[in-house]
Amino acid sequence: MARMTGSWLSGPHAAIGDDGTEQKFPGERLGLPSDGPGAIAGLGRRAAALTVDWLMAMGIGALVLSLTSLDQSLSTLTLLVWFVVGVGSVSAFSFTPGQLVAGIQVARVDAAARVGFVRALVRTFFVIFIFPAVISDHDGRGMHDRATGTAMLRGR
Repeated sequence: MARMTGSWLSGPHAAIGDDGTEQKFPGERLGLPSDGPGAIAGLGRRAAALTVDWLMAMGIGALVLSLTSLDQSLSTLTLLVWFVVGVGSVSAFSFTPGQLVAGIQVARVDAAARVGFVRALVRTFFVIFIFPAVISDHDGRGMHDRATGTAMLRGR
């Protein structure tokens, strides 16, 4: 069995399974379908979801700054709102508002259970640094998803 970190560090040969057969599509070894609901979400949908979430957080941050006398930077407040909304909505609903619009959701790949607060917290914390979310393995999962045992799946 391959090491947890070996899949994204090992290069193209990491997509070859223990029995020597190559994976036909992302998520095959995880038991996910190749297309449609439950399949690994593509980079375009994930980027669109992140953009919607960030713009929403920026709007909320600007509204808070205009209604209060906080001496705070808009960028700092935007990051804080994005983080809180991300952790809260993923742990409660398994998707953020942007992911709902893009038709994707966060799901555990190790069990048929909700993502939960701790996994959502760690996952969102890693996304702040961008780098873990950009590097993906042969299943199309970012480092933040591998670390938390989750995947971004298509909902429709």
